[in-house]
Amino acid sequence: MTGISNSTPSQTPKPEEVQISARDWVRVLARYRKPSMKRSLWEIAVTAIPLVTLFVLAYLSLSISVWLTIGLSLVGAGFLVRLFIIQHDCGHASMFESRMANDWLGRILGVVTLTPYDIWKRSHSIHHSTAGNLEKRGIGDIYTMTVKEYLESPAWKRWGYRVYRHPLTLFLLGPVIIFGIFNRFPVGSLTGKMFWFSSMGTNVALAVFAGLMIWLMGLWPFVLIFGIISFGGAAIGMWLFYVQHQFEGVEWDEPENWDMHESALHGSSFYDLPTPLRWISGNIGIHHVHHLYSRIPFYRLTEVMRENPSMLDSVRRLTIWQSFRCVKLNLWDENERRMVAFAEVRA
Repeated sequence: MTGISNSTPSQTPKPEEVQISARDWVRVLARYRKPSMKRSLWEIAVTAIPLVTLFVLAYLSLSISVWLTIGLSLVGAGFLVRLFIIQHDCGHASMFESRMANDWLGRILGVVTLTPYDIWKRSHSIHHSTAGNLEKRGIGDIYTMTVKEYLESPAWKRWGYRVYRHPLTLFLLGPVIIFGIFNRFPVGSLTGKMFWFSSMGTNVALAVFAGLMIWLMGLWPFVLIFGIISFGGAAIGMWLFYVQHQFEGVEWDEPENWDMHESALHGSSFYDLPTPLRWISGNIGIHHVHHLYSRIPFYRLTEVMRENPSMLDSVRRLTIWQSFRCVKLNLWDENERRMVAFAEVRA
């Protein structure tokens, strides 16, 4: 696969090298939208069965070593991430042709992932329709201030933003707060009757599940294993979401210059993970394709890349090593049109 094209403006591109616009890519990607019932059921099975198996093995291993229990639970956290991707695809109606089947599977999985499905589905839909629009930040995304906003803010607000953007907050404390507290109640504008039913219904089902598990295995074994799997998976998920939209080369625009398709293609990264990590993360690293056409089932994203390698010519490719540098990017510089670190603003 090729990276970003390095051709200069003075070079005359060959016909096959002419870049296709984001809107034209949408028509190309439409042919990949149809899910396969057999493949979807298979993906659910090879994700859910190992997760349940790891949960049981982690409990049984307590009699051997607590470190073995922690290790098995951390592997389980990876499978929980993959289960969340399946729930995520249900929200995009891409696991099954039946919207009802998608929604009810999503609601069931939401109990395991600690995510009320209908609330998340709505906020994630807003994220897809507003990503990269500077006037519509704050719902379903990681909040990002501009340099101008940051410099004009009072000291307490700048301090709060720095705490919020600290890696310990984003990837350790944040997942516990979001999935353990915020997801238990409707928040912000998503407080209608449907969202209350989604939240409370998920909470009741979760309470029944937790009560049954505590009765079978005891309080502390359940807290240890379920906590590591749930919040370990949440931390991994937060990291994946972060690097998909907070990277060198990302594009943000004011409403008058913003285009949903161009923003989807150039405001999302291609996180080029090794094959095992790409599988466990449900190909979510192929995020530019997903944002451009969200109805494509996650298991067909590699098919898109294999048959359309030129989709990489105009997007930001990130390796694991490169992605670590994204952590220092905190603010959007409207003048230079790039993400910058706090240190650059001080300088």
